[in-house]
Amino acid sequence: MEPRRRSFYFLASFFALFLVFLYGPTFTIAVLSFQGPGGGLTFPMRGVSMHWFRDLFEQQAVGDIWGSFSRSIVLGLMVMVTTVVVSVMGGLAFRKRFAGSTLLFYLIITSLVVPSILVSLGVGLTWSQSGLPVHWSTSGFGAQLTWTLPFGLLIMFAVFNRFDPSFEEAARDLGASPWQVIRHVVLPIIAPSLIGVALFGFTLSYDEFARTLLTAGSYNTLPLEIFGMTTNVTSPVLFALGTLTTVFSLIIVGIFLLIAWWMNNRQARQGSDAGKGHV
Repeated sequence: MEPRRRSFYFLASFFALFLVFLYGPTFTIAVLSFQGPGGGLTFPMRGVSMHWFRDLFEQQAVGDIWGSFSRSIVLGLMVMVTTVVVSVMGGLAFRKRFAGSTLLFYLIITSLVVPSILVSLGVGLTWSQSGLPVHWSTSGFGAQLTWTLPFGLLIMFAVFNRFDPSFEEAARDLGASPWQVIRHVVLPIIAPSLIGVALFGFTLSYDEFARTLLTAGSYNTLPLEIFGMTTNVTSPVLFALGTLTTVFSLIIVGIFLLIAWWMNNRQARQGSDAGKGHV
């Protein structure tokens, strides 16, 4: 067997350090969340127990953990659905060149490079100066869309750039209406990509802090609540909360990946069945 080059070990070491840097903090929080009842926010641990997880589900003297969690879930679902719908509509619109399309594209992408805190400040001021109540479901919702929509649109632009229009032409030749072409041809083909857009929309909303900071109003989302608790709560209950939210995020990602895998398999089976039908 030919010996490996030194560059291999260098790159492997660099990649290992990258993984430690990426997942080390999460792993540390997960370990410290199992502190004993007398433990604190320090290491070494003082015993091992599930005490702080049980404490997390009891009435908290400080913070509104489960209320903020439910608000983050609802807001994430709102942002997810809106991102998917608008991204598909935008992707379909940009398939044909129109006056100002290039300028509009760059305006959409600009929101990704504007500092998030400035977006939050601008949206919050717009709402308050307009006499509208600053609330997580209105101004917070709008601020988060400035973050999720560009990602969704970029994905849809890439998808439709590789989309074969001959499928639509065949459907129209068979008498399908424009809506039937969208419903029975376009959407089934791009369905796996829609799962990706939905995942982007939900996870970016669920974790967003800066763009929600000045637009959530009197009720915090979960990232804001955790930030507020760091100045008041000094117990490993924060580590337990971080561990549970990480597990929840991984479960959500897993569910979306399973749905995408199921859709790909379904399309493969349908294509195979169609081919057999013509033999």
